[in-house]
Amino acid sequence: MPSVDFRLYLVTDRRQTKGRALRDVLARAMAAGLPAVQLRERDLDTVSLLSLARDVKDLARVSGTRLLINDRADVAILLDAGVHLRSDSLPISAARRVMAGGSMVACSAHSVDEAARAEQEGADFVVLGPIYDTPSKRAYGPPLGLGALKAASQRVHIPIFAIGGVTAERAREVRRAGAFGAAVVSAILSAEDVAASTRALLDAVR
Repeated sequence: MPSVDFRLYLVTDRRQTKGRALRDVLARAMAAGLPAVQLRERDLDTVSLLSLARDVKDLARVSGTRLLINDRADVAILLDAGVHLRSDSLPISAARRVMAGGSMVACSAHSVDEAARAEQEGADFVVLGPIYDTPSKRAYGPPLGLGALKAASQRVHIPIFAIGGVTAERAREVRRAGAFGAAVVSAILSAEDVAASTRALLDAVR
């Protein structure tokens, strides 16, 4: 299994960039040291997603940033990237069979049991949330809270990234609760100063 050598994970949503091109925002974050990004633009058709993913892959190659593609194992294979699966999508074991041996396979989880199941099925890491209240995650139910995060970190042995309302200050809280790292969306994408916000989050998760 690939080594998870990062503690900050950016999940993209081009609707949260305050009108700026997603590529430009990612370039600033990567230049500031962003170590990993999940390209999660679920409404794009395949041609548009592949075009955007190639642009992001070019940026990531220069900066050394890890790239994972949300749910689309086919696109991930084409770009030699990792894949990040929803908790209810392609089984992790199936993704393992089609991905290259060194490719990263991650999974989202919305409960302690789902996180444990992701580990059993062979995920490299799991993103658990929402930990705090945030508009983008309300469809997944009420916040799990730090208690659930702590319980998951005690039960699950692969890295857990906390997501949902995470700021630099809260990144320190989730690390103290046992999270391996933090996953964010608006904390970077919506920031006025993308580079400064990226550096603040990197400091917080160390």
